[in-house]
Amino acid sequence: MTGERKKALKEGRKIGALAGAILFVVFGIVPGFYFGSYATLVFLSRLGGPLDRGLIVRMLVVVGIVLGLICVAAATIVIGSVIGTMLAYVEEAESEALKGKAKAKAEEAKSTVSHK
Repeated sequence: MTGERKKALKEGRKIGALAGAILFVVFGIVPGFYFGSYATLVFLSRLGGPLDRGLIVRMLVVVGIVLGLICVAAATIVIGSVIGTMLAYVEEAESEALKGKAKAKAEEAKSTVSHK
């Protein structure tokens, strides 16, 4: 890999991760909160039947909420990073194709001038 290519891919990853983090803040906090608390309650109800409103249950629900938020944040950041890397590859392929066309056009113009 060339240095320019590595730099472009790293920038694509960073931009994608930032976009994923922004999407998490805008759209992911509420689902992470909801799914984390709901999954914890389902898990606890399957373990011991009906739940009382004790301190342990509340603490476990808070832990579930935090885990839900962390999972949703990690997923959105990783997906954003993958999309950013993919877009960096596409941009690199387009720029290489345009460079190749420009080089071919320059060689064609050079060969036309030399034949005259």
